[in-house]
Amino acid sequence: MNSLLRIQAIFIKELTQLKRDKMTFGMVVMLPLIQLLLFGYAINSNIRDIPVGVVDHSRTGLSRVLMQTISATQVVKFTEHYTSEQQAVTAIARAEIRAVLVIPKDVSQRLARHRTLGLGTTSSTKGETSRPIAQWVVDGSDTVIAAAIKGLRNMPLSELLRKPVNRNTPTFEVALFYNPEQRTVVNIVPGLVGVILTMTMIMFTSAAIVRERERGNLEMLITTPVRPVELMLGKIIPYMFIGAIQVIIILGLGHIIFNVPINGSLLQLADATFLFITASLTLGLVISTIAKNQLQSMQMTVFVLLPSILLSGFMFPYEGMPVVAQYISEALPATHYIRLIRGVVLRDVHIFEMTFDVYWLSIFTLAGLVVASLRFKKNLD
Repeated sequence: MNSLLRIQAIFIKELTQLKRDKMTFGMVVMLPLIQLLLFGYAINSNIRDIPVGVVDHSRTGLSRVLMQTISATQVVKFTEHYTSEQQAVTAIARAEIRAVLVIPKDVSQRLARHRTLGLGTTSSTKGETSRPIAQWVVDGSDTVIAAAIKGLRNMPLSELLRKPVNRNTPTFEVALFYNPEQRTVVNIVPGLVGVILTMTMIMFTSAAIVRERERGNLEMLITTPVRPVELMLGKIIPYMFIGAIQVIIILGLGHIIFNVPINGSLLQLADATFLFITASLTLGLVISTIAKNQLQSMQMTVFVLLPSILLSGFMFPYEGMPVVAQYISEALPATHYIRLIRGVVLRDVHIFEMTFDVYWLSIFTLAGLVVASLRFKKNLD
């Protein structure tokens, strides 16, 4: 009987402590709720409205009808028009679009050949062979996006011509850039760098100020002339070297073991990584100034880490997410870094050609340092 009373007393004590710890109680409710929403609503492998461009050399009514027919599938969405293939390929490299449809000048003749062969006339009797109607140039680094557009290769055009068409020749030719073999590891390894850095950098620094408070080291800081911003910078600089080591390990072994190409400049890669590491470290410092103990800092780290894995484009294509989820992903440093590192490593892009991501990480870092410095008070409270 006395044992049950003691267990009851401890039980009531734990409930009371949990009630007072609003952060932990909030995580108990929010973590399953967020995962439910992410997996049930935001995560969608059935890709729709992939942003693509078009290079229309024909500029006829037929080419416009062809684009409308393709858009009706809802797989792609034409967002840009380009005057040359080179201009379009540059846009793909910058991640402005995922693919481009190149419509040749003789699209009318090609459609006519498909219609003629579909009516039973062979190429040998006509003295000609049927060619694809147009060509897709696709960013093959994302295998899910590439597979979705490859699904349009044999797209039937019977409704467009209102007559049978040749089924032996693909409707579109598909050219895959950057990952023609469609190896998933080529896309995964650069993204893994962003995920690992997010986890370790935020985790290390989220407990930085809390640990000093719990160990009583803040008492010594009170008697020193160290300014808050100096403390913040001193906390994050050592972890920059740790982050650099992790990048070397992941990309180095990925290149040696899995033959993942590193097409871009190592200097560009270092610049992009530096921006992301500093952004992640400052986010960790902000968490550290909010959390009251190391348990809370770990809980808040998980709260940031889950969306960073699921919404950054690492596991699921950005285009497959609803608009609300895309807005959330844009607020995450990992989203912008994964774009940058894939652009540099796989597509040999200069980071200043992806200015939005560079500026966003820079502004995020400065804002994080300011917020962390303002929130930190060099006193025991």
